[in-house]
Amino acid sequence: MSEQAAVLFDLDGTLVDTAPDLGAAANRMRIERGLPALPLEMLRPVASQGARGLLRVAFQVQPEDPDFAPLRAEFLEIYAAHICERSTLFPGMAKALTTLSERGMAWGVVTNKPGFLTLPLLSALKLPVAPAAIVSGDTTMHAKPDPLPVTRALAEMGASAARSLMIGDDPRDMAAGRGAGTRCWAAAWGYLEAGNDPQHWGADQIIQRSEQLAFALLHFDAPE
Repeated sequence: MSEQAAVLFDLDGTLVDTAPDLGAAANRMRIERGLPALPLEMLRPVASQGARGLLRVAFQVQPEDPDFAPLRAEFLEIYAAHICERSTLFPGMAKALTTLSERGMAWGVVTNKPGFLTLPLLSALKLPVAPAAIVSGDTTMHAKPDPLPVTRALAEMGASAARSLMIGDDPRDMAAGRGAGTRCWAAAWGYLEAGNDPQHWGADQIIQRSEQLAFALLHFDAPE
């Protein structure tokens, strides 16, 4: 009997629209410092980069700057306290998960988000189908674009890489999936900075809108 096929999702910007809560955490920090809140449109494109991207836009700091570590700690504390106030599944994602369930295919999450944020967020979302694996940014020794998190998720699910699929909104998702041996779909509805074109990610397929994903998964052919 062959191993099963599975579908793995990146979290922020692919499965879940977390930008409103991530942006709100950055803006709370700005307001506390007497700075005006930034429009979400400025913060959304970097939401997949987590604290690194949001702090770069909100405070013009980089990870190598001495102020970065304390700002990151503050950001994560604020975000954790408001983890799922406005975050929601992207349109059509509930249908996509249900479609996988109806096809008898397991699904999982592979994210660079740390586990202390990933698990409460997924719990608060009340997903229509539970994930068969959750691999966070600190679950394994290396995070994406290293293939190790994808390999770990597939192992937990008893799934074959050659029969499985990684979906994400960042080049590191494609790199991790390819390195692990899965096929890769680019989520063009995700958090993309200007100039970050999914056409250049080496994806097997680009899905433009999240509402189109359920139909695409219905026709996903997992070879034996």
